[in-house]
Amino acid sequence: MKKILFAMFVAFLAVPLFSLPNGYSSAKLGMDIDSLKDALKNDHQFGYRGERDVSLSPSDGQYLIETDGSLYGYSFLGRCWFQFSEEKLYIITLNLDRSKVDHYSVFSKLCEKYGNPDELSPQKSVWRDGSVIMSLEKPLTLKYVDAKTFEGKKSSSNVQKTTAENARDDFLDSL
Repeated sequence: MKKILFAMFVAFLAVPLFSLPNGYSSAKLGMDIDSLKDALKNDHQFGYRGERDVSLSPSDGQYLIETDGSLYGYSFLGRCWFQFSEEKLYIITLNLDRSKVDHYSVFSKLCEKYGNPDELSPQKSVWRDGSVIMSLEKPLTLKYVDAKTFEGKKSSSNVQKTTAENARDDFLDSL
């Protein structure tokens, strides 16, 4: 009986206590563009104004929606960006209104809800759960990223490190 309880306890510890949200409010990662447009129309805190907030990159067929929550006095959001890949929302970027909320309050709440970040630096805090990457970046930007799509894009990229990036890596390796 003790072995069974111990095994259950170990299994409980192996499962993350909190899964990360897959977006904010009505905007969820994986939505198609029409679903997101409808959601933004009905969620005034984003400040979505319609088709004029949507742009398309003709070279790769990627959509970007930019909104401005500061148009509505009660919103805690400033400019927000919604990036699509293969017609699915894969990055949500929310600039929070620094006159209404501060970095420490947001960071503290995220730690309370999702535990300590997986990465912490002076520029950003990052939480991961396998399907979502959530980051709080300075001065006050909250990002939700579809991890699978992001990693796929990163691995298919042919961008080489710059000489400065290689020199930085060499310096850090020498420590």
